[in-house]
Amino acid sequence: MKFRIDRDALADAVAWTARSLPTRPTVPVLAGLMVESTDGGIALSGFDYETSARSTVDADVADEGRALVSGRLLADICKSLPGRPVDVSVDGTKVSVVCGSSRFSLQTMPVEDYPQLPAMPTASGTVSSDDFATAVAQAVAAAGRDDVLQLLTGVRIELEGSRISLLATDRFRASLRELTWFPESPDASATAVVPAKTLSDIAKSFTAGGELTMAVATGDQGPGLIGFEGSTASGTRRTTTRMLEGEFPKVRQLFAANALTVAYVDRQELIDAVRRVSLVAERNTPVRLTFSDGQVLLESGSGDDAQAQETLEARVDGDDIVVGFNPTFLLEGLQVMTEPAVHLSFTQASRPATLAGVQELGGEPNTSFRYLIMPMRLPG
Repeated sequence: MKFRIDRDALADAVAWTARSLPTRPTVPVLAGLMVESTDGGIALSGFDYETSARSTVDADVADEGRALVSGRLLADICKSLPGRPVDVSVDGTKVSVVCGSSRFSLQTMPVEDYPQLPAMPTASGTVSSDDFATAVAQAVAAAGRDDVLQLLTGVRIELEGSRISLLATDRFRASLRELTWFPESPDASATAVVPAKTLSDIAKSFTAGGELTMAVATGDQGPGLIGFEGSTASGTRRTTTRMLEGEFPKVRQLFAANALTVAYVDRQELIDAVRRVSLVAERNTPVRLTFSDGQVLLESGSGDDAQAQETLEARVDGDDIVVGFNPTFLLEGLQVMTEPAVHLSFTQASRPATLAGVQELGGEPNTSFRYLIMPMRLPG
């Protein structure tokens, strides 16, 4: 194996491929990055039996071959190289990396012990990579973080015709994000539950613009696998990951409740006010919100403890309502919205409230993203 490649292209591809390598692999070779050179360029691969990543990059190849080296070490080396062409070659059991006057020699791992990467499922359709990254960032806000309830640490992806729905819940809140895409078949229909952290990392890594191809395995393709593929200026990137198994909670129906009270508040003002009044909130205690004519009163703390309150201008349609929310959960939902104001709808104080972004007070809410949050019991 021997090739010459642009330093930035190599560093970018190595960093992307090595990002998902395990820090504590069950077997040493899983910490390795497979480097393969062919007529068309080079391919870099990583796999931990759950998530695979493969990046192809244009390069001037003198000799074909492959080698397995420490992925994180190679990433650190490539990141530190000067801005000159990089020469990579294999010499016995060593991989030589030369860039200008910088020279590195890396010990190789046994190639024959490295697992074979899973095949990419057949493409299901394409979506704007930037739109998908935004949608995933909003959906994962409600995903669980307790590995004991592993299924709730995932995001349910529903593909139905030209629409993608992303749902997540940790039992105390839920999110629903919908966006359009371009399916391979107009009657496309598939579902997948993907670990939220993995999905978030994948979506962020494909934000260079352009289209992202999504592929959900069905039937004899090997159920339980979902893949993503996108193009870069110097090659392509593809990744696969295993789906989570189990019956995901039916949270969609919770978003259909008819509201008895609706409130509109400036989103950034509400974020800032919640942050301030929650400074005196004890752990696992709510921030109290009282919605009445023309305002919302935020309060926290009680009795002999520290207390805080703040009043914001609001438009309130319907009956007055008093409700308590976990301030962290409330902030995490508000922070992933992009509109200047927020629309809050309530059925009753003991039932979940639904939040959606809105361009102006009194305007129509943007229902492409909705965030549902359960109230907390108020003291007294």
